Amino acid sequence: MVGKSTNTPLLDVVLDKTSEHSLQQQLFTQLREMVLSGRLQPGERLPSTRALGKELACSRNTVLGAFDQLLAEGYLEGVSGSGTYISKELPDDIGLVPVRPSTYSQTNPDVMPRGLSRRGDQLAIMQKEKRAHKNYPTFSPGMTDVESFPFPLWARSLSRTWRYPKDDLLRNPDPCGYIPLRKEIADYLRVARGIKCDWQQVMITSGARQATDFMARILLDTGDTAWFEEPGYPGLKGPLHSAGIEMAYVPVDEEGLSVEAGHAMAKNARMAVVSPSHQYPLGVVMSLRRRLELLDWAEENNAWILEDDYESEFRFSGKPISSLQGLEAERRGHLQAASRVIYLGSFSKVLFHVLRLGYLVVPEHLVDAVSSARMLMDERSSLLAQPALADFMAEGHFSSHIRRMRKVYAQRQEMLAKGIERYLSDYLVINPNIAGLHITAYFTDTACRKTTDREVVAAADKVNISASPLSLFYGDKALARQGLLMGYGACHQDQIESGCKRLASVFEKLVAKV
Repeated sequence: MVGKSTNTPLLDVVLDKTSEHSLQQQLFTQLREMVLSGRLQPGERLPSTRALGKELACSRNTVLGAFDQLLAEGYLEGVSGSGTYISKELPDDIGLVPVRPSTYSQTNPDVMPRGLSRRGDQLAIMQKEKRAHKNYPTFSPGMTDVESFPFPLWARSLSRTWRYPKDDLLRNPDPCGYIPLRKEIADYLRVARGIKCDWQQVMITSGARQATDFMARILLDTGDTAWFEEPGYPGLKGPLHSAGIEMAYVPVDEEGLSVEAGHAMAKNARMAVVSPSHQYPLGVVMSLRRRLELLDWAEENNAWILEDDYESEFRFSGKPISSLQGLEAERRGHLQAASRVIYLGSFSKVLFHVLRLGYLVVPEHLVDAVSSARMLMDERSSLLAQPALADFMAEGHFSSHIRRMRKVYAQRQEMLAKGIERYLSDYLVINPNIAGLHITAYFTDTACRKTTDREVVAAADKVNISASPLSLFYGDKALARQGLLMGYGACHQDQIESGCKRLASVFEKLVAKV
């Protein structure tokens, strides 16, 4: 056995010479309780008997006697020439952890230890429902091809900006983010997405969740209602719940979020959270008609639209529809103080996930309020990567990477669609998908009768396939459709066909059991 020395402060052991119990018995009892309570972990090495006796001001024989009793009962094990360790295989009474008397009583409930708040309970439940992806990339949605990222160029940008950092980077940086990066983002969005904004309207965030939480807290009050896509991205539910926002789950059809259904469910909602460019998880692109309806609703009801421009960079066919933010500005003919759209973007799917950088574009009339609130609530996102990203964009590497990966992902999507048709057509059916990093595959009637998407995903895990169940993304589980989200971003082309074959075998076995 090889173990580490315990870091547990054994000075907490107190030996009372006036007690009716012997010092050896007291030491035995207290060490045993420390094992049972988990303070001493299996495999940890105890101090030598000589050192412990000196520490506790007792004889070495007292410590030896207590150790011998613990060894006999299976709590310790000794290794010749190495020391004495907490046993890796503890006795059967390990569950009998000593219980301290509770101070709570029904007649005095005020002293009951406080648990989670109602909001905390709900957030904990939501996290348990969230699917945890494995380390294998086959069909895992939301993963990108990090192997194709130009890390040498990125390293050069990091070195260039941090080897001799500028004073404005080190002293009193703007709470809304590194200004050169905000300027690069504003320039990029004007060209690539038709966004009408100045750099002052751009705020750097650590991603979509922080951005959603921040805007919900400064624009909405506890108890306000927000429209949320049904099905929708679970990652944005947590921030809204955390901010105390009630959610109306508005159905998504082939044109995107149904404004008519939203009217019927919660006409006076204060915000709509939408992903019009590539809805997650269904992959729907919101029609121009729906976008105009949504803008009309926001203006009529003095409500906000939080536009998550999810995976808009990877569109493979068709003419892009203007962002809601750009479309609103075009309707008004100029930048307008009464703009109702907050635009949200992230670099996670374009560069690499752990970068944890995103951005907001807020209406002009909110700039001062957003800046002040950011300083008070969060101050700023990490500046480590911001100057490097600004340099990376200024050098043209960002746009080049997007163009290159757009072709790669388009080829992989086509291969996956053909693989589903060839090997999985008895179980899955897909709709045309013109953007993004995953395909949403719906169960056929045959598959629906025989199994569930969660059963398929659990079985697929065992053969190193990490698809996600579509039913996971519905707030109303009774209305949940059965299907799979199959990502291709991190799949090499040779993995796609073999993955389809393995997934077909999973379906065959599950169907055969029924």
